[in-house]
Amino acid sequence: MSRRSGSKYLYEPFDAASARIEAHERVTEERWMGLERRLQAIEAMLERLERRMWLAVYGAAGMFAADAVYKFLSGS
Repeated sequence: MSRRSGSKYLYEPFDAASARIEAHERVTEERWMGLERRLQAIEAMLERLERRMWLAVYGAAGMFAADAVYKFLSGS
């Protein structure tokens, strides 16, 4: 029984098309994961913006309500 030494690529055929497809799939997967991370960051920013907007709306409504109550109580 003879033992082979060296690289396995010297003895097994190398399928370049398959390797390209696998590399393309890995690159596509990495890009997709990056896109998902960016999308999650954008969604988080939008949620924070929405909370700030509602806080501003409630603040303005509270200010107008307090002004109306003040005018009502002062008799004007």
